[in-house]
Amino acid sequence: MQLQIVFVFCIAVIFNALANILIKTSSLRDSAQTEKLGIIWTILNPYFIAGLASFGLALLGYRYVLGKGLKLSLAYPVFTSSGFIIVLIASAILFKERLNLTQWLGIGFILVGVWLTALQMFDVES
Repeated sequence: MQLQIVFVFCIAVIFNALANILIKTSSLRDSAQTEKLGIIWTILNPYFIAGLASFGLALLGYRYVLGKGLKLSLAYPVFTSSGFIIVLIASAILFKERLNLTQWLGIGFILVGVWLTALQMFDVES
C-alpha cells in the first residue's frame, strides 16, 4: 500500500509540473491569435486545456495520497519543492531559460531539504 501512495504522489508531482509547462507553452503559442480573439482563444488553446487538465489530475492524486494518511505538513513542502525543481530544469531545457550558479545552488539545497523531509513523509497510517 505504501508503494502505491509513493507512486501516486510522484505522478501528482509530475502532473503539477507538466501543467505549469503547458500553461507557459500556451502563452508562447497564442500571442498572435490572442490579439484577434482575446480570451476565447486563450481558453480554447489546446496547451491551455491540457495544462488545466494536468492541474486537475495533480489535484486528484494529491487528494488521494492525503486521504491515505500522508501528512500534510510534510507532503506539501515536498510536493511544491519537487515540482519547483522539475519546472526549473524543464524551463532550461524546453524554453532555453538560463540557470545561473545561484539557481543551481538553490536546486541543491532544495534536493537536500526534500530528501530530509521525505525520510518521514511516508510514515502513513494504515
